[in-house]
Amino acid sequence: MLRISQFVLVIIVVSLSAYGLITRDYDLNFLMVFFSGLLMLTLGIEEFQRERKVYAWLLIGLFLFSIYVSTQSFY
Repeated sequence: MLRISQFVLVIIVVSLSAYGLITRDYDLNFLMVFFSGLLMLTLGIEEFQRERKVYAWLLIGLFLFSIYVSTQSFY
């Protein structure tokens, strides 16, 4: 189930970034950063399952930072 969610999130992030590059409309960048953060969260959970704790904590930290950045663009 974790692999499926990672695959879906990768497709969402790539399609949003391709849309921004092709149309030069960067209004949806906060969504790309948000879904990228969710992807980092799923990767961090997977690394916890593999017992690679340092890399997992790094990914969780990246998740928290990207969620913070994406919510700051609402203001």
